[in-house]
Amino acid sequence: MPDTTTPSVLFVCVHNAGRSQMAAAFLTHLAGDRVQVRSAGSAPAATVNPAVVEAMAEVGIDIAAEVPKVLTVEAVQASDVVITMGCGDTCPVFPGKRYLDWELPDPAGQGVAAVRPIRDEIEQRIRDLLDEITPANRT
Repeated sequence: MPDTTTPSVLFVCVHNAGRSQMAAAFLTHLAGDRVQVRSAGSAPAATVNPAVVEAMAEVGIDIAAEVPKVLTVEAVQASDVVITMGCGDTCPVFPGKRYLDWELPDPAGQGVAAVRPIRDEIEQRIRDLLDEITPANRT
């Protein structure tokens, strides 16, 4: 029987190759099985941005095997919280879902030095989100 008390979060950006991949990786890393994590893009890239992979490896999180995924209605419907990062109005909106829009610079075409501050801001936002959606499980 599935645990319906486990919150689920979907991270969406255009290419699902940078910001949403970092956010999903941080939440998975920090929350473990306390949160269901998904990420997707409205126009997925072929691969995850190599500078993003390198920046995440610097903090001990390996996302080299991740693959950009297409945003589906089902992914939105299955999520309690949908966090967009530049997908604009391409993200379907459903009643009962919580929507957040995180304005973050796009790491596309940037080197690892430019990705690091984006990574660090995402990590802080993920820590804040985790405290908010799993208050009973604070460590």
